[in-house]
Amino acid sequence: MNGAESLVRTLVASGVEVCFTNPGTSEMHFVAALDKIEGMRCVLGLFEGVVTGAADGYYRMAGKPAATLLHLGPGLGNGLANLHNAKKARSGIVNIVGEHASYHIRHDAPLTSDIEGVARPMSDWVRTSWSARDVATDGARAVEAARTAPGRIATLILPADTAWNEADGPAVARAAAPRTAVSADAVKAAAAALKGPNAALLLGGAGVHAPALEWAGRIAAATGCRIISEYNSARIERGAGRVIAHRIPYVVDAALAFLADLRSVVLAGARPPVSFFAYPGKPSLQAPTACGFTRLAGVEDDITGALEALADELGARTTAPAQLARLEPPAVPTGKLTQEGIAAVLGALLPEGAIVVDESVSTGRGFAALTTNAQPHDWLCVMGGAIGFALPAAVGAAVACPDRKVIALEGDGSGMYTLQAMWTMARENLDVTVIVFANRSYNILRGELANVGAGAPGRRATDMLTLDRPDLDWCALARGQGLEAARAATLDELAHALGRALARRGPGLIELVM
Repeated sequence: MNGAESLVRTLVASGVEVCFTNPGTSEMHFVAALDKIEGMRCVLGLFEGVVTGAADGYYRMAGKPAATLLHLGPGLGNGLANLHNAKKARSGIVNIVGEHASYHIRHDAPLTSDIEGVARPMSDWVRTSWSARDVATDGARAVEAARTAPGRIATLILPADTAWNEADGPAVARAAAPRTAVSADAVKAAAAALKGPNAALLLGGAGVHAPALEWAGRIAAATGCRIISEYNSARIERGAGRVIAHRIPYVVDAALAFLADLRSVVLAGARPPVSFFAYPGKPSLQAPTACGFTRLAGVEDDITGALEALADELGARTTAPAQLARLEPPAVPTGKLTQEGIAAVLGALLPEGAIVVDESVSTGRGFAALTTNAQPHDWLCVMGGAIGFALPAAVGAAVACPDRKVIALEGDGSGMYTLQAMWTMARENLDVTVIVFANRSYNILRGELANVGAGAPGRRATDMLTLDRPDLDWCALARGQGLEAARAATLDELAHALGRALARRGPGLIELVM
């Protein structure tokens, strides 16, 4: 077998079942191997940012890495923004990046580049296989790196001649090591910190998954502490029957007020809260200066086990959890579109087991309150702030969980970065409903212009912040890529369109004209 075949067999034997692809000439032997060898689902994306974003969404829901197939340095470069988001989310991904044949690189052909240099900022592990006989072992090491807790980006660069030359048989990645248990001293310190006044348990990573949240609820019942979470989490399990972790607000002033009374915070998979950006005259760190922080567990640790040990330390193993959400979805509202009304429509109509992929940016900041008591669901946030996340991540989530409804909340400006993901949704017949908030602008930036003290926008600034002349026609864009599409301008129309979309299987889009 050749090197490409040994690599595909290694990935399959190591449990990698999906490859999100956008190949080129240097990857043709790998494409042929994927065609020949059973066990790998291949999903084509029409832009590399779709490929990498889909791998991120897949990992968040499947809990195991997918592979990507990218074309040389420029192809990898096109995928870097969503690799940045994936790295911030601690998603495990195995990138396979083609390279010129080793003897061809010195001739500096047009697509020659420093692929390792391109890869390193958004990768935790980078290696080039210079011999076909090393490819299988390197592939196994890449899988091991990707599934190292809590998840890492591994980039394996495959020169074309190592793909076509004769290779040894496949290798198999070693099983992932278990997450690290926290020390008894860390548990005791956390218990002492939570027994004081004005204390909070700040959760991140697996700390906002249902098993960890249940222990957090018992801890809160025993100590009276608040349960809060980072503003963005890779995957929050929420809704009826789950313990509520209130998210720290995005807006700096709101975050400062939210945290103002705290004197002690225990960190479980989270870091001390910091503002998304710096603003003149406002602090970067959001907690009061008098607030102390105690680290119970890092994001790479066994967070659920740490919270269970903390509950035991507090004598709360059998205590009923506090802050448990009840099934009380809001009534379906009618009338003009408002942020609260949109949230109520979502809260009323979310089906059990739904996966919400959220890149609603400015429109969706207040959605949490009115969806807290909806049916149990998962909520995926953009972790790295690089826009163009939701549509690709929805592809990956739908591939990982084909029996669950996926709802992508997307701003019109963000959606234009990776709108090609809709074609993949249609081609794969993925059960994704996209809601585009069409406010015809980069609305978040209009507020940010004032927040940083740059003043009100003039004519040229306005032109850089608006999406008009012409208005984007999202229904036409969706239909052109094979999706059913509807337009809504009132809450009544939104509820009707969303109810219809959720009642059928397959991809569709609702353009919500704000």
